[in-house]
Amino acid sequence: MTTTDAVVIGSGPNGLVAANLLVDAGWSVVVLEEQERPGGAVWSDDSVAPGHVHDTFSSFYPLAAGSPTIRSLGLEDHGLEWVQAPAVVGHSFPDGRWGLLHRERDATAAALDAQAPGDGEAWLALCDTWDRVGDDVIRCLLTPFPPVRGGAGLARHVLRPGGLELLRELMMPARSLTERLFRGDAARLLVAGNAAHADIGLEAPGSAAMGLLLVLLGQTVGFPVPRGGAGRFSGAMVRRLEANGGQVCLGERAVGVRVEGGRVVAVRSAARELRVRRAVLADVSAPALYGGLVSWEDLPARLCHRMGRFEWDPSTFKVDWALDTPVPWAGAPEAAPGTVHVADSLDEMTLSTGQVAAGLVPERPFLLVGQMGVADPSRVPEGREALWAYTHVPQHVRGDAASGRFGVREVIGTWDEADLQAMAERVEARIEDRAPGFRDRITARRILGPHELEALDRNLVGGAINGGTAGLHQQLVFRPVAGSGRPETPVKDLYLASASAHPGGGVHGACGANAARAALWHNKARLPWRRS
Repeated sequence: MTTTDAVVIGSGPNGLVAANLLVDAGWSVVVLEEQERPGGAVWSDDSVAPGHVHDTFSSFYPLAAGSPTIRSLGLEDHGLEWVQAPAVVGHSFPDGRWGLLHRERDATAAALDAQAPGDGEAWLALCDTWDRVGDDVIRCLLTPFPPVRGGAGLARHVLRPGGLELLRELMMPARSLTERLFRGDAARLLVAGNAAHADIGLEAPGSAAMGLLLVLLGQTVGFPVPRGGAGRFSGAMVRRLEANGGQVCLGERAVGVRVEGGRVVAVRSAARELRVRRAVLADVSAPALYGGLVSWEDLPARLCHRMGRFEWDPSTFKVDWALDTPVPWAGAPEAAPGTVHVADSLDEMTLSTGQVAAGLVPERPFLLVGQMGVADPSRVPEGREALWAYTHVPQHVRGDAASGRFGVREVIGTWDEADLQAMAERVEARIEDRAPGFRDRITARRILGPHELEALDRNLVGGAINGGTAGLHQQLVFRPVAGSGRPETPVKDLYLASASAHPGGGVHGACGANAARAALWHNKARLPWRRS
């Protein structure tokens, strides 16, 4: 029987961050990973077309670049190299105009002011505010709740003139905030498009925080990608872990957690049982842990009741393409963005996200598009492109908003081959509208619907990519259930280290870091331990 100080279940970014922090503290750590490759939703491959490296799941990493924890790991010493596209984010409008987030804030402001006088000044004012409070905001978001250190720093700024107004803006709906701050649709859609990366409606309180966070990180650290593919990011974390004595066991799924006397004592896989001296950290979804890996017999009845109210975020539908030329965008900006948003207007985005919330497959889905050859030319043969686009669809489809529309194939919601093809056609039609001739450039395609995404990563239940909704009713002390907010679980020495824990989805490593620090804190006063 193997005995170790800690077992980490799952090798997603949160699991790998947690494991690295524990080995840094001198613990022996074993990471169990069900898949034959590490990384969870941070991976890449060239299976779409030879020589074209696509990120299978997540792609651009402003939260990682802004995360103090990930920066502290020194992953550059283990092979990670960040690269950036010429421009950060672009919003494509139907008339060929673009809203563009440049690398330099003055360039962004000048471009926005050219479309709507006054928007440049408003943009620079936002950036100045971020310069004063951005570090404290990041600490508040990425540390355990309540965020004492970051909160104290933010409170000092909030008490200064204009500080309460900033706090109010963060809590506003994204639509209300953008219409209040900006006159033109370019600036409004840049913020709203980034707010739509989460599953909070643009009219919902708190959605402005996500939009502002991403655009202001984009303006300071950019939207970097790992040179060579997202797998290089995960690979660097694995190499760092193994260099410091940690172990990653691929193709070994944890099937249960053994609890004795209210304390976790072992983790079972199909092949063996690993006893733990100190802790188990689970980088799995909350429903997979509570009542799954841990029997309800070992958990309080109130937790079972509360987990019945746990809410997933919407499903995701993604298409990857290999192109024999760059995307022929109408009115393409000179500085090409790595990330492109496609929506006609704020009203259309509101309608699309509202349709998803109502259980309808959107008629004109809002698209997030990634141009990986633009961001990292090493991923594609010269003159070609590795493109992807994704959009949100309901977890439980009640209907298709495009039903009855002439020439549009209906999506039923079973996500069988017919549904996948019909939805891919809808996505491609949106890009073709913005880039005439796009379809003629396609040499290969891969469709990843909700079932495919979950098969590739068990945490992506129904294609949900954020570990549960980011709505305010399931954040802070309500994540994953009311009364939570921290990585500790009702079982002693068992910690929830996934995106189902505070602060939620995104590749920032904070959920894993919070769990690791909690484990270290609770073990600090115990008797010295011995390694077997």
